[in-house]
Amino acid sequence: MSRPGSSPHEKGVRQNGDPGGHLSVFTNTINAAVSPETRLLSALAKDTQARKVDLAGREYYSEEGRTFELRLVGKIKQQLSADPTLHPEYPSSFGVREFTRQATKVALGKHSRAIVENRVLGVQTPGFTAAVRLGAELLRCWHDVSADWCGPIYLSSPCDDSLAGIFQAAGIQEICEYHYWDDKKRGICLERLLEDLERAPEHSVVVLSASAHYPTGADLSQSQWAVITRLIMRRRLFPFLLLPTQVLCCGDLERDAWAVQYCASQGVELLCAQSFSHCFGLYGEAVGHLLCILKQNSILLSVQSHADKIVRSLWARPSVGGAHIVTTVLSNSAHLVEWQGEVKHIVERCMLIRAILREKLRLLGTPGCWNHLTQQGGLFCHTGLNGEQVEFLSNRRHVYLLPGGCLNVSAINGRNLDYIAESIHLALTTTL
Repeated sequence: MSRPGSSPHEKGVRQNGDPGGHLSVFTNTINAAVSPETRLLSALAKDTQARKVDLAGREYYSEEGRTFELRLVGKIKQQLSADPTLHPEYPSSFGVREFTRQATKVALGKHSRAIVENRVLGVQTPGFTAAVRLGAELLRCWHDVSADWCGPIYLSSPCDDSLAGIFQAAGIQEICEYHYWDDKKRGICLERLLEDLERAPEHSVVVLSASAHYPTGADLSQSQWAVITRLIMRRRLFPFLLLPTQVLCCGDLERDAWAVQYCASQGVELLCAQSFSHCFGLYGEAVGHLLCILKQNSILLSVQSHADKIVRSLWARPSVGGAHIVTTVLSNSAHLVEWQGEVKHIVERCMLIRAILREKLRLLGTPGCWNHLTQQGGLFCHTGLNGEQVEFLSNRRHVYLLPGGCLNVSAINGRNLDYIAESIHLALTTTL
């Protein structure tokens, strides 16, 4: 109640200068913790040094240091823009049908038994994160109607920092970790991984990287996958596979998707989140896909119904631009050969950078063994540097890695390679 004689305008001005006289509804919002990656990006933006090096980006960078567009993708964009048969229209909630068919085929293979038996659901999503989110929502939905699954979700340690938040946003709060990377050995610790999964409750969901594990770049071998798959089947665990950069790890569609195809061939029910943004350079037109492989096709319609309801509440319909590009390439044998040739060049360049960096560090006499640089694959590399060393690089050398010591290999080029190698050497030999 205002005092007698006061005007509404006077009251409004007295409350923090708000002309409406009310505090923002967001005033008491709990402050979210700022992620280490966000702090890093902020520091990078404020750094005015001409020689600063950004090794923390997520995109593929060319030798010139620019985000790279494949020549074929550029040509197809022009062709599609001039195609009179393409009309602007909404796709279904599941996306462009031919895209989902092609995306399913490159993940499972042409002769997949699951495809033949019609027990696969494919849903186009607005990028990789959306595919993971849709999978998380489906898991929570199944939990609500069944007493069989009650969590938890097991994520690798380390893993992409955003994964836990995606599952939590879907209402799944019990998040656990399993060992994946051994800092001392700078490699995968399979024994501890198996021990953790052996102790996991039945029906737990295990999130596993099918290839190009982020942030380590270290992938399980086929023999290790066979051991893990047997454990999953015996312990009745549910695998959620991640395929974020198919073909950019080995340069081969089949090899990068081997783990997905192997699990499916063993009759394992699973989810798989795919992304075509990296391998097609579609960073502004993110294209993702969620695969749901069922044990029998009798429940396919029910799962479709649940997925449709969830999609309509999240993004309604995905965009079609990037999906049309991917479909045009994957459905045309000549385009497919050209695309794989361009991607193979990217993979070979990243492998060469790894080998040269390892040799530079060896010639400098940098402490430690650096063979893990060439044993990993894909765009990202887990250097093994600790927090203090990463901080030294950013503060003293203006070289920015992700907080856990991960770097984007493609961001290294002929102009900055020597400086980066020297900086890493100093980070390990300078008294901090």
